This record gives sequence, C-alpha cells and structure tokens, in this order.
Amino acid sequence: MKLGKLLQGIDILELHADLEADISGVSYDSRQTREGDLFTAIAGYETDGHRFIPMAREKGAACVLCQQKPEGEGPYVLVSDSRAALARLGRNWFGAPAASMTMVGVTGTNGKTTTTYLLKDVLEKCLGARVGLIGTNQNMIGEEALHTERTTPESFELQGLFRAMKDAGCTHVVMEVSSHALCLQRVAGIGFAVGLFTNLSQDHLDFHNTMEAYCDAKALLFRQSGRGAYNADDPWAGRVISEAACPLLSFGEKDGALRAKNVRLAVDGVSFDAVYGEETVPVHVGIPGGFTVYNALGVLASAMALGIPLAESARALETSAGVKGRVEVVPVPGDYTVLIDYAVTPDAIENVLSTVRGFARGRVVILFGCGGDRDRGKRPKMGRAAAQLADFVIVTSDNPRTERPEDIIAEILPGLEGLDTPYVVEPDRVKAIHYALDHAQTNDVIILAGKGHETYQIIGHEKRHLDEREVIADYIAASTKES
Repeated sequence: MKLGKLLQGIDILELHADLEADISGVSYDSRQTREGDLFTAIAGYETDGHRFIPMAREKGAACVLCQQKPEGEGPYVLVSDSRAALARLGRNWFGAPAASMTMVGVTGTNGKTTTTYLLKDVLEKCLGARVGLIGTNQNMIGEEALHTERTTPESFELQGLFRAMKDAGCTHVVMEVSSHALCLQRVAGIGFAVGLFTNLSQDHLDFHNTMEAYCDAKALLFRQSGRGAYNADDPWAGRVISEAACPLLSFGEKDGALRAKNVRLAVDGVSFDAVYGEETVPVHVGIPGGFTVYNALGVLASAMALGIPLAESARALETSAGVKGRVEVVPVPGDYTVLIDYAVTPDAIENVLSTVRGFARGRVVILFGCGGDRDRGKRPKMGRAAAQLADFVIVTSDNPRTERPEDIIAEILPGLEGLDTPYVVEPDRVKAIHYALDHAQTNDVIILAGKGHETYQIIGHEKRHLDEREVIADYIAASTKES
C-alpha cells in the first residue's frame, strides 16, 4: 500500500517522507518490525515506543510515524497522537471492515461477558445473523473460538479481527469495550450502532485513579454510538449519560423505560416480566442470580435499539446457555456444589454471594484472592463483602503478578475484621481449593471466585497453567483411588 493511502484521515503535523513509498506492513513493536513496515511509535505507560525507533529502522522500517521528532536520519511522519493514528492506520490497512457491519459495544464493570454472549445468541436466533464476538473469555467468528489476551485488542489487531469476521460472512459484531480501550484509542473511529452500559463499581483505579475518571472513560462509548442503552438503576448512570451524543433507552428494576417486574429467582435461573410502555412480555433466562435480570434487560434494550421486537428477543433468551466461568457448576460426586465465577470486584463478590444465598440449603463458602499490580483499594472491600455474605471464607492468591501473595492477602484481611465469619488463609491457590474440598459439608455451595474462564495463573511475568476444573477433577480422581 502506498504511504499516502495508508495515512488518509490522519492529522499530520509534519511530513518528511515520500507519499508514493510502498509500505508492506504496519508495526508498533520494534521486535516484530519487518523490512518495509511503517513503524508506529507509541508513548506507553510502561515504556515509550519512541526509544525503539533506531531498532525499528535497523530492522528495515521504511518510515516511522511518531508524536515526537525522532533522532537520526530517515523518513518520518509527525502526528499529535500516535495511538489515534494507529487506529486509523488499521482501518485503512484492512479496508474499514467495521463500517460494513453492525457494531454493538458493551461497557461497564460487571456483566459484559455474559451480556455479549446472550446478545450474540439473540441476534443469531432473531435475525439469522452471523455474529462476531470480542471479549474477555475469547473471540469468536460465528462458532469458531479464537484465543484472546485482553478484553479489547490493540487497535490494529482489532481492525484485523474485524477483517477476518467480515471475510467470514459476519454481519454483526458484539464486543466488550473496556475503559482502557476507550482511553487508549483502541476503538477510535469505530461507529457503534448501539452502545450499552451495564454498571459501574470499583475496579481499575490503578489506571484511572478515581471513580470519576473511570466513569468518564466508560461514558466515551456513548459519543461514538448511534443509539445507547443504559442501566438507570446504577448510581453512576447520570454521569455516564450526561454528555451522550445519541438517543438513549434506559432500563432497570426500579427505574427506566424498560422495566423488570415480578422478578423471581430460582436455582435454574431468573424469570420476570419485561414492561415497555403498554407491552408486557414474560422473560426467563437459565442463569441464576439477581444480576442476570440486569444482563437480560441490557440485551433486550440493545435488541430493541436494533429493531428487534421485545417479544422476539425474550423468546430467544429462553434457550440461551450460560457462559464458562460465570456461575459455572463444576461436577463433583459429593453432596455439595462447586461453582466457578469470575468475580474480581467487591460488587461482583456481593452479586455472586447474593445469588447463591437465594438457593443454598447449606453453608455458602467462598474462596478468593486479589490480582497483584492492580487496584489495591478494592482488596479490603472484597474481604468485607465476602465476610458479610458468606458462612466461611478462604483467602488465597489470584494472579499475584510481581507482588508477594502474602502482601496482597495482608491488604484483604482488614476487610474481614470486626465480623464473626470464620476464615482461613492459604496463599497457594491449589492447596486452598483442596482445603475447600477436604472440608466440604453436606449441601455446601463452594464458590471459587476470581479465575472464572482463565486457565492460568500469572506469577511474576510468567503465565502458569492452572485450570480449576482440572484441579477439582484431579482431586476427585485421587480421592477415588484412596477410597
């Protein structure tokens, strides 16, 4: 591709390159730069890509795009924001694939993954659409699953993924849009047909610093959406929609244009009446928990914004399955229940425990930890939520990363103080799971919180295999041999 064509739509401050030069690829990591590439230097939070311009040139980069004048000889393009430019480069390189598909973006602290899966299912059933999905668990092209490293990929990879989806016949894309992605321009230039806000609770303050900044990051989605749907019951809803640039549809149990009434919670899921104006439609979703009501309302509201009648999307939800790592039941031979759930915030801990409280006949036991190198302020709050709603707490490790598990646990434990809930501490997560199973009592519900769909544990900078389903299966196999 000619450099001039690749740069279309980018605000250029200085041009010291031949627009007719052939560019064979785009890179933003000097280690992956190849001869003929346009190397994009990004000022990151851990390192500054401008430092690696010499390395990229040594590897044969044909030109450099940057927001600081580079040292040394060689063609370059100076822009005000290289992150925003990278998003446009991806759009241009892959032929603007998102522009010819219906894009739906889902943002919020909790419920994004389940919501996207449910909405994908509704679109497939109601419209016969081939739907791409991008999110925390995995990316999907129709039924084909693709591995993912982060909730929202970097902008260039994201555009490549859109291209693959378009080429595979996708007409719609449903994607989780993280606050990081919105702040770091990963979704810059994408026009979402519908943007959905689920809720906001404390998370990622290591990045955003304040809840207000975190909220404002989420609110950015409504500035690039044709229509929006939002949870009117959430305390942050007013701030989220205050500068929205699109028509909005509100939903909730207490407030909203689309309301859930006569809510019924059960072990096999939730049921309620969805009320919109003069229309009342019965809804059943086979995923237990009060939060499922809000996830379902968000799906129904988004479907309505896309022109799908409320009754049709409600019928589609009746046969929708659950999501791996979200209140997932793990088979065990004993007379107790084990659930795996990706609860990594105080609000998520409270939600899953409240859910289980609704159907548990015995003790409610929760095992959890907190991620290292992440928001430290939520650690005691997660401990408090666990101690207030569980009958027994096992505090362990999550993804400690570069922190000592013992140090993380020490910041969780103050949240348990002053309450009578018994607890134990076991920093080794596998041993902690064994402890939970060793001490399981009749009718207990044991919740393994925090890992969810993840099949690894990050210790230092290394990902080590850890699938809690396998840990449980191995435990059961060993116990069977011993008996």
